[in-house]
Amino acid sequence: MDYEAMLAVAIEEARLGLAEGGIPIGAALCDRDGNVLGRGHNRRVQEDDPSIHGETDAFRKAGRQTSYRDKIMVTTLAPCWYCSGLVRQFNIPTVVVGESRTFHGGIDWLREQGIEVIDLDSAECKAMMDDFIRARPELWNEDIGEPP
Repeated sequence: MDYEAMLAVAIEEARLGLAEGGIPIGAALCDRDGNVLGRGHNRRVQEDDPSIHGETDAFRKAGRQTSYRDKIMVTTLAPCWYCSGLVRQFNIPTVVVGESRTFHGGIDWLREQGIEVIDLDSAECKAMMDDFIRARPELWNEDIGEPP
């Protein structure tokens, strides 16, 4: 499984989100052969919609699937509780994470639910988030639900 290639798609999406003035978190929903079914990025700012996280955007863009039990959710940053719930609700068995040092999210809970979480600890993903948080701490805190 070429998880790095899958992550590259999510990174492209994160960079697109950043260029649009949003939060640089990207995701892709892939099948077991590595085919990208849907790709997206956090568009909370761009769409003024707090529910459009990278994972939910990719999930929606993938369209209806008869089953998710052979799918892989790839994301540049550990999924939050909301996105972790989406993974669990639809029985997506594998989550590939670019990095989880910036934000650990629901990784431990996902693992407790029997979901395989592969953390690639990507220096590129970490640097992108570090730069963003330095430049826009208020937007980052809003995204993770921290008070101003």
